Parts: sequence; C-alpha cells; structure tokens
Amino acid sequence: MRVRFGLPPAFQFACSLYSEHEGSWFAKVAAVLEIRPQVEQAVELIRRYWSGRPKVGIILGTGLGALAGEIQAEARLGYEEIPNFPRATSIGHAGQLVCGQLAGVPVVAMEGRFHAYEGYTYKQITFPVRVMRGLGAEVLIASNASGGMNPQYAQGDIVVIEDHINLMNGNPLIGINDDRLGPRFPDMSAPYDRRLIDRAMEIARRENFVAHKGVYVAVTGPNLETRAEYRFLRAIGGDVVGMSTVPEVLVAVHAGMRVLALSVVTDMCLPDALKPINIEEILATAASAEPKLRKIVLGVLELC
Repeated sequence: MRVRFGLPPAFQFACSLYSEHEGSWFAKVAAVLEIRPQVEQAVELIRRYWSGRPKVGIILGTGLGALAGEIQAEARLGYEEIPNFPRATSIGHAGQLVCGQLAGVPVVAMEGRFHAYEGYTYKQITFPVRVMRGLGAEVLIASNASGGMNPQYAQGDIVVIEDHINLMNGNPLIGINDDRLGPRFPDMSAPYDRRLIDRAMEIARRENFVAHKGVYVAVTGPNLETRAEYRFLRAIGGDVVGMSTVPEVLVAVHAGMRVLALSVVTDMCLPDALKPINIEEILATAASAEPKLRKIVLGVLELC
C-alpha cells in the first residue's frame, strides 16, 4: 500500500482494501484530503524565506503586476520554487509570489494568476488562495481585466465587483469536503465584502476617477464571446465578462476570507459595435489603469 502523507492510517487501509473495485472513488477522496498537506508543504517552504504573517493576500491580474513594485519586498519566490504551485503561462503574468509590506500592512501577492483555459483544474487554480490563507491572510484582494458589456461603461474604467455569475462549468469546491478548510455549503449571499466595496468607491470619488459597482460574469475561455453570447450575458445581468477570479473567490469565501475584487474594463463588448480583439491594446489599457487600481488597493489596506 502506498502511504499518503497526512491521511489517517484507517483511511489508507480502506483505500488498499477497495483499490480494485472502488479505486477511482477513493482516489478522488484522497485527492481532496491531500490538499491540506500540500498547502502545509507550500507554507513551510515560504516560511523558510519569510517569517511574516500576512493580513492580506493580493492577486494581480493581466497588466496589473506593477503594483508589486510598491511592495517593500522581503521575499520573492518563483512559482516553480513553491511545492504544488502551478506555472503561469498567460501573457503579462510574471509568475512569482511577493511577500512583504504594502502601506505598512503585511501582504503576500501573486504576480500572475492561473486560468482554466491553460488546462489547470479549478483546485490547481485556487491552490494559491489556500496557501495565502494558510500563511494567515484574512482578506483577499483580486484584480482582473474584463470586457465591458454595460453601455454605461467605457474602456479603462474600474469596476468594483459586487456580485458574480459563474458560467465556467466548474467549481473548485466540488467533491468531498475537507471540513478543516471550510464548510460543506459556504454561503454566497454576499461573497464580496460590502465594507471594502464602499471604501473602494469612496476612494474613486475622492481621487476623481470613474468606478462602477457591477456584476462579473466568469466564463472559461480562451475564445472571446460571440455577439449572441454578449447579448445573453448582458440579458442575465452581467456588466463585465472575464475568464478568472470567481474560482479564487469561491475558495476564499469557503476559507472564511473577506474579499474585494476589482476589474479593469480593457475593451468594450457591445454586440452592435463589436471590433476584433487587439491583445496589445488590452494590455496597454490595463497598464494605463494601474494607477487607479493602486490608489484603491492602498486606500483599502487602511481598513485591514
């Protein structure tokens, strides 16, 4: 029998007894229960380089990694150095974990995230959030680039996400629940912290730039949507659409973290005025919006 690190001996024995007939089911159970030991391995490695306890975990999305330069870094670790971490392959994602102080608050920041369209499972995509929580983070701040479907929005605007619609055909919480990580049925009546949302909107008004509260629709990608799909997504209540964030938010809420998610509208997706995608323009728009995002994040940290 192969010994599984961190699993109760009785469970290991049961797996060996039923390996022939029920092996696939037990393998799935074991995979879920192995998440916590894998998180502990990653946390242990990070602790060798950084002894701090973060209050906030930050996910920096497409073109928004420059905020990492604001962090007084005490440790930088490439994802390939951290046990069980996936590897970032998306354009504009550096692929490193930055640990240190931001505006006097201890933080751990992901400079680059993972996506389902890269071929990762939802548990792999959200593994870093588990590690952030394992390090001690109580708040998750996530950012992303999105397509604007609300005609009141404009390219370069900031959207403070107040709710989401999950159309990703997957969920990182599916499977046997490990009660040590969170409850079986996490409540989603308010996945995004209202106090943090209000603070973000207050900062935008004070700094005199446009920010909206809106609904984010998450899709798998990597293709962009058709005109008919944009019409559908708008009709069901979506303001912006993107290919990330929701899996990480689900896991953060499951783990008991408060969440703020910010989106930069990098292109407009109006069905009757749709233009072909321009990746260079999207990255440039995300980069030009970074100062606004930075002001919100720094202001929100005062509440953490």
